[in-house]
Amino acid sequence: MQKIEPHLYGLSARTNLVQIDNSIGILIDRKSRIIMKDGHRIVKQAHAIQIKENKPVILITSAPVCSKTKQYLSANNILINSL
Repeated sequence: MQKIEPHLYGLSARTNLVQIDNSIGILIDRKSRIIMKDGHRIVKQAHAIQIKENKPVILITSAPVCSKTKQYLSANNILINSL
């Protein structure tokens, strides 16, 4: 995993991005559950990344993900991996 600067995609400096093979990962390392509000934010970030580069986006997290949020992210072509 190689760290990527988020400002290259017009994202907040607090966003953690990593390069994994031929895809870009959004890294979220926290204990609280990822809910739909977070899902909407993640999809916006993924679209900002895909405008610049046509690469798949992966959510890499150590937190549990709400079941509705999982469905929403998969419908928007965002894979979920555990940290």
